[in-house]
Amino acid sequence: MSAEPTIRTSTAAPALEPSSGAIVRRVVSRWPAALGLGVAAALLATGVGDRATLAIGVSAAALCYLAAAAFGRRWVAWASVLGTSLVIVASEAAGIPWWTGVGITALMLLIVSATRGATRAAVPQALALVGFGAVAVTALAIDPQAGLVVAGLALAGHGVWDVVHHRRDEVVPRSMAEACLFLDVPLGLGCIALAFFG
Repeated sequence: MSAEPTIRTSTAAPALEPSSGAIVRRVVSRWPAALGLGVAAALLATGVGDRATLAIGVSAAALCYLAAAAFGRRWVAWASVLGTSLVIVASEAAGIPWWTGVGITALMLLIVSATRGATRAAVPQALALVGFGAVAVTALAIDPQAGLVVAGLALAGHGVWDVVHHRRDEVVPRSMAEACLFLDVPLGLGCIALAFFG
């Protein structure tokens, strides 16, 4: 009696390539990075990437983070993009420096956080605003080329703050941290390059 050879077939499923729908979903999920890069590229291409823009940008970003912490609602960070823009425009229209309006708004946000008992979340954001804001305002007070480098470093440095919040998934939506990162670092480094080679 001869034994018939046993043929074993693999039951493992063949490796599937991602469907076009999965690829589209993956690309669409990167919209915050595309938004940040798009804005950075537009500012650099149109020559709007100057030290004032960078100083306002890093201060506005820090204020958006503070607003989200003060209210304890992540979505407030996105809404604060418009709110911060209005604060800056209203300050200039009232004849006061934009950073004064940002400072007054920050104090009001700290009061909101204190009444909510949320100072533990808001204080680090307020300290970040003071730090980034001080560097930004200093960049406006020094030689234009050096100021552009300082403002660029401040904005690119805020990218570290974005990474921390993105990884921890706290204070602001991850989409905000991602968009901010892909705006801050390329724009900041691009302006530093312009200061030296532009």
